[in-house]
Amino acid sequence: MNVESAMNTALNNFNALLATTKIGIFFISFAILLFILMLFMLCFYFGKKLGTIEAQKNQEKLLEEARIDAVRRSRSVLNGQLVEQIAPFLPDFPCNPADCRFIGKPVDFIAFAGLEEHDNTDEILFIEVKTNNSKLSQRERSLKEAVEKKKVRWVEFRLKNYP
Repeated sequence: MNVESAMNTALNNFNALLATTKIGIFFISFAILLFILMLFMLCFYFGKKLGTIEAQKNQEKLLEEARIDAVRRSRSVLNGQLVEQIAPFLPDFPCNPADCRFIGKPVDFIAFAGLEEHDNTDEILFIEVKTNNSKLSQRERSLKEAVEKKKVRWVEFRLKNYP
């Protein structure tokens, strides 16, 4: 017991010395600061890990939504292209299908009304086929405006001295 009580006395004296001296106060303050810093770093590390995991989950969700949207849009485009190709053969089409020439862009068809029946063109039609609620693109609107303003002309391009 003598050794044990001597140890306890020495520890008590050391603790009292640490608590009362400037070095002791500095050491205790440094230890507390170090503990808080380590706690902060630990919280930062786990917060960063949790944020990364959450970001990955959100990224996967966004990617899945983007894939579904891409498939939906692709189907819509394919259906629109199919309808464009068969439109001249549907009821209420504005002219004889034999008078139509498929262009695709910026307008779907150019039709030369009357050309097939009596070898004379009565009218030239620019035909844009749209399905459901689809709207004209900016290019298509500008073409429509040019036709409506009669900004259409005939150009004959001749090649001279061409073999």
